[in-house]
Amino acid sequence: MAGISMVSALTLLLASAAGAAPNPFATPSPLPYHAPPFDKIKDTDYQPAIEAGMAEHLAEIRQIADNPDPPTFENTIVAMERSGQMLARAQATFSQVVQANSNAELLKAQSALGPQFAAYSDAIHLNAKLFARIKTLYASRASLNLTAEQMMLLEANEKEFERAGANLSPSDQETLRSLNKSLSAASIRFRQQLLAATKTGALVLDHPESLAGLDPGDIQSAARDASDRGLSGKYVLPLQNTTSQPAIARLSDRSTREALFTASWTRAEKGDANDTRQAILEIARLRAEKAKLLGYATWADYSLEQQMAKTAQTAKTFLNALDAPTAASQVREAEAVQAAIDSDHGGFALKPWDWEFYAEKVRKAKYDLDLNETKPYLELWNVLENGVFYAANQMYGLTFERRTDIPTFHPDIRVYEVFDADKTPLGLAYFDYWKRDNKAGGAWMNSFVPQSKLLGTRPVISNTANFTKPAPGEPALITFEDVRTMFHEFGHGLHGLLANGTYASLSGTSVARDFVEFPSQFNEHWAMEPRVLAHYAHHYKTGASMPQALIDKIKRADRFNQGFTFGELLAAAQLDMSWHAISAEAPVTDVDAFEAKALAMSGLSTDMIPPRYRTSYFAHIWGSGYAAGYYAYIWTDMLQENVFDWFERHGGMTRENGQRLRDLVLSRGHTEDYSVMFKNMVGHDPEVTPLLVKRGLAGPH
Repeated sequence: MAGISMVSALTLLLASAAGAAPNPFATPSPLPYHAPPFDKIKDTDYQPAIEAGMAEHLAEIRQIADNPDPPTFENTIVAMERSGQMLARAQATFSQVVQANSNAELLKAQSALGPQFAAYSDAIHLNAKLFARIKTLYASRASLNLTAEQMMLLEANEKEFERAGANLSPSDQETLRSLNKSLSAASIRFRQQLLAATKTGALVLDHPESLAGLDPGDIQSAARDASDRGLSGKYVLPLQNTTSQPAIARLSDRSTREALFTASWTRAEKGDANDTRQAILEIARLRAEKAKLLGYATWADYSLEQQMAKTAQTAKTFLNALDAPTAASQVREAEAVQAAIDSDHGGFALKPWDWEFYAEKVRKAKYDLDLNETKPYLELWNVLENGVFYAANQMYGLTFERRTDIPTFHPDIRVYEVFDADKTPLGLAYFDYWKRDNKAGGAWMNSFVPQSKLLGTRPVISNTANFTKPAPGEPALITFEDVRTMFHEFGHGLHGLLANGTYASLSGTSVARDFVEFPSQFNEHWAMEPRVLAHYAHHYKTGASMPQALIDKIKRADRFNQGFTFGELLAAAQLDMSWHAISAEAPVTDVDAFEAKALAMSGLSTDMIPPRYRTSYFAHIWGSGYAAGYYAYIWTDMLQENVFDWFERHGGMTRENGQRLRDLVLSRGHTEDYSVMFKNMVGHDPEVTPLLVKRGLAGPH
C-alpha cells in the first residue's frame, strides 16, 4: 500500500542475523502481563515496528476480506478482533512515550507515521469486500443467535465502517483519503508546535524577589529549571497546559502574575514557527469538509452521533442551560474578589491574573483556610499507597504490591502489581507523576495492554501527571488539587483494570468521550471520604493526622470559587462546540476573532475568567480525541454526581456498593448502551440538579 513500508514481522525478527537485535515488538513481550520491555526498546525501534505492524495487519485484513467461505461472526468479526496485534503492541507504547518523554527521534517518527496511519486506516475501512461481509452479517444479525456483547461488537463494527466512508462512491472515497491524510498531518503539526511553544513560552525571571509568595521549594525548583536550560542565576516558571497557572494564586508581585498569565495566554500566538493558528484553521476546515462528505451538517453532528448525548443539539442545550447560573455566580464572586483588592488598597480593577491571588485571600477570610496548611500532610507516594490504593481496596477489594523488576522508560516511574479481592493477579499500573520539559502538559491515563478474554490479556495501565518534582532529599509534598488529580486518573485506571470483556475493542475505557470521564470524576469523591482521608493525610515529619479543624475548613470551602473553576471549564466547552459547529461553506479565517465572538455568545464573564484552554493551545480538541467533545467533562460530572447521590442514599463507601458499580459499569466497557448501563446503576435517567447543587449553582449561596 502506498505510504506504508511493506516490512514484515519476519524481517524484524531476522534483523539479528545481520548483527542487529530483533525488534522488541516483533513478538509478544515476555514480561509479566506482556508489559512493554523498555529495557530492550530503543527510540529507533518504534517506527519500523509500527510500519511492519500496519503492513502485517493489512495482510491479515485482506485474508479476512478474501475468504471464499460465507461470512460468519467468527471468520469475520472475531478474526478482525484477533488481527493487528504487533501494531497494537508498538502503537500503544509509542503513543505514551512520545507524549511523556519526547525527543527529536520520536517526534520525527511521529511526523513520518501520521500520514501512514491515515492511509492504513482508510485501507481497512474502505475495503469493499470486507465491508460487504460485515453488511451481510449486520443484515442477518437477528438470526445469528449472538450474545448481547457479540451483537454490540457487530453493530459497532458496521457503524464504524459506515462513518469511515465505506458507503461513499469511489471518487468520494479518494477525496476522503486525501482529507484524512491532511488532517493527520495538521494534527501532528499542531501537537509538535504546541509542545515547543509551551516549552519556549516559560516565564524567565531575573530576581528571586519576583517569586515572592512561592514556597522555598518552588523557588528552588524554578532555579533548577533555569539551570537545566542553561540560564544560570535566573528563575524559570514552566507553563502548564491550562490558561491559569498554579503559581498565580500565590505570587504577590502583580507584575509577575501578569507576565505569567500573558506568557500562558500568548504561548502559541507569537507569529513564529510554533504559532498554532494556521494548523488550527486547517484542522477546523478539513473536519467541516469531512463531515459534509459523510453526510453531516457539521463536525459536531458527526462526532456526537456515537456519544451518550447522541446529538450536538442535546449537548449544546445542556451547556446553554448552565451559562446563566454560572454567569450569576461569577458576578457574585467578582464582587467579593474586587472587595478584597480594595480592602488591600490595591487601587486597580480586577484582571484575570488577579482573580486567584485575591480569591485565595477571600477563601482565607471566609473559611480561615490556607491551602498551604494542607501540603505537609500530603506526601505524594503516601497519598498514592494509603489513599488512592486504600480507597480501591475499600470499594473493590484490590491490593497493590510495588514491582521494581518491571522496566520503565524513565527512572521516575513506579510500577505496582494489582491483585483482586481473591488475590488473583489483575494487572499492572504505572505512575509517572513529575513534569518534564519533554512531557505534554496535563494528566492522563493510557493502556499499554488492554484486557481481553479472547486474546487472554490482562490490563497494563499508566497514570501520567505534571506535578512539581521536589529537590533531591526533599519530601514530595503536593496540593489538594494534585490529590484530586491522582484520584481522578486512577478512576480511569480502575475502568481499565476492572474490565471484564471478551473483546479488546469494547473493553475498559474503550467507551464514548461523554461516558469515559464519569468513573474518573466519581473516584475523586474518595479523596475527601473521612475513612480514606484519615488513612493518608498524615504529616510527613511527625506522622500526625491532619487536624479535624483543617478538614472541616476544606469541606466548608468546597463550593468556593465555583464561578471561576466551573466557568473556565464551561467556557472551554462552549468554545469547542462553536469551533465544531462551523460548516464547510463558511470556513473560519481569523482564529482570534472567531474565539472572541464565540466566548461573547456564552454570556460568561470570560474577560475576567478566561476559558480553561484558549483556542491556540486547546490540545484536547486539536491534538487529541475531544473535538466537539470537551462538554463530556461536564456531562460526565452530571452522571457521576447522580451516582454519588445514589451511593450516599445507600450507605456510601461499602464493598457492596463498590461491587455494584463494578458489575454494572466498570467491568462492562461498551458492551451495553450507555443510557441503559447508567439507568441500571441508579434507577433513573441523568438529572442535572445534583451537579448544580455540587457546584453551588443551585440552592442557597
